[in-house]
Amino acid sequence: MVFAACSNDSEEVDESEELKMLEVDFELPETADVGVAVELKATVTYGDDEVTDAEQMEFEYWKDGDKDNSIFVDGENNEDGTYTAEVSFEEEGVYEIYAHTTAESLHTMPKKEIEVGDVSGDGEADNENEDES
Repeated sequence: MVFAACSNDSEEVDESEELKMLEVDFELPETADVGVAVELKATVTYGDDEVTDAEQMEFEYWKDGDKDNSIFVDGENNEDGTYTAEVSFEEEGVYEIYAHTTAESLHTMPKKEIEVGDVSGDGEADNENEDES
């Protein structure tokens, strides 16, 4: 068999375009208090460029185990590649949050967790059940 090889010049051009990726650096605190506003922040880049015109940037959050009741909040475009929203949680527990982002015909949705209130109580209940059995 004979294979034809492409020239290095054309490969370099194609590789540089393929290496551009939509990246979302999603920041939020690890913990929060019930009823206290928390800032969600996403910094969006495409390659080395800040994305100031994302087609979609919204945060979706839900209490762990209750995704059917998730809440969507639009991210505010700060015109510098960052998108922010403030949310507060009305119940203690672990919440999962997606940063849904669409830009440059690509979609990404990094996910993070935040603990709200005193979630260590769950472990205490497990210990009680172990003692009873």
